[in-house]
Amino acid sequence: MRIAVMAAGALGGYFGARMAAAGHDVVFIARGSNLDVIKKNGLKVESVHGDLHLPKPNVTDDPAKVGPVDIVLFAVKLWDSEKAAEQALPLVGPRTRVIPLQNGVDSAERIAPILGTDNVVAGSAYIATVLSAPGVVTHTSKFARMVCGRIDGKPDAHLKAFTDAAHVAGIDIMLSDAIDRERWQKFVFLVGLSGATATTRQPLGPILADPDTRSFFLSLMREVVAVGRAKGVPIPEHFADDRLKFGDASPPTFKASMLHDLERGNRLELDWLAGKVVEFGREIGVPTPANQAVYAVLKLHRNGSENLLESRRAAAAD
Repeated sequence: MRIAVMAAGALGGYFGARMAAAGHDVVFIARGSNLDVIKKNGLKVESVHGDLHLPKPNVTDDPAKVGPVDIVLFAVKLWDSEKAAEQALPLVGPRTRVIPLQNGVDSAERIAPILGTDNVVAGSAYIATVLSAPGVVTHTSKFARMVCGRIDGKPDAHLKAFTDAAHVAGIDIMLSDAIDRERWQKFVFLVGLSGATATTRQPLGPILADPDTRSFFLSLMREVVAVGRAKGVPIPEHFADDRLKFGDASPPTFKASMLHDLERGNRLELDWLAGKVVEFGREIGVPTPANQAVYAVLKLHRNGSENLLESRRAAAAD
C-alpha cells in the first residue's frame, strides 16, 4: 500500500516505520530538524517490541511532491489540524482514507470539511511514545494499538485493506463499527492522564500511589464519562473505574504527551483535552470542576514558554 504519514512525530513515526519495515511504500512528511536528521541518518524506533532503523526512508516537507496515496495517517498536534489538513490536500484522491490518530475526540469532524467526508474516517491510537531526539522515536509501553472506522459505521473496503495489511505488519489494529464510542473511551483515560501528570509534573506511578492525587485522576475521568454519556455516547457508567485499573497496570513512568510538551516549553493541547471537556460540560449542563481546575492551572502555559515569557515582559513594561 502507499501510505503518507503526516507528520513523522512520535506516533506517526512509530506506526509508519512499522508499515515501511513490512515493505509498504511509506512517505513521511516532516519539517525542521526532524526532516534534516531523517534525511541524513534515517528514522530510528526504539521499542519494547523491537528496535528498527529505516536508513533511507522517503521523507519530504512538501505533500504536493507525493500525490494521492491509499492511506494518510494524520498525526499532527491538535492546534495544527486545519492548517495541516489544507497542506495534506494533494495526498487525497477519491479512494484515499485519512485516519486521524490524534489526542482529541473531534479530529475527524474538524478535518472532514477540508479533506472530504467520505475520505476521512475516525481513529484512535493507544501507545506511549515520544520523539526523544530528531529522527528518533522512543516507544515505552507494551501496548501499541490502533483502532479505526467510519463514523457512520458502514463497511469500507479501502479501510479493511489497510487494517489487513497492518495486521500482517505486526500492528495491533482493529476495524470498529462503533468508532465514536472507541474514541470517547480513549478520551476518558487521556484526559485523566494528561490533566493529572501535567498539573503535578509527575508520571502516573506517584500519582496513583497517593490517595489525593489518585482521587483527582479518577475525578477527571469520571467527568469525561458523565459528559460523554450526556451527549449520547454509549460509555458504561463505571468506565472510569475500569480505566483506573488500566492505569494501575501501566508503567509507573507513564507520562502524557502534554507533560512532555510542558517540560520542553512547547504548546499544549489543553484546549482540546481538559478545555474541551469543560466546553462540552457547559453546553449540556454537566459540572466539570476537576477539569476546570486543570485548565486554570495550565492555561498560562498552553501557548508555550516563549509566549509566556513575552506576556510577562509585556506586563512588566506596562
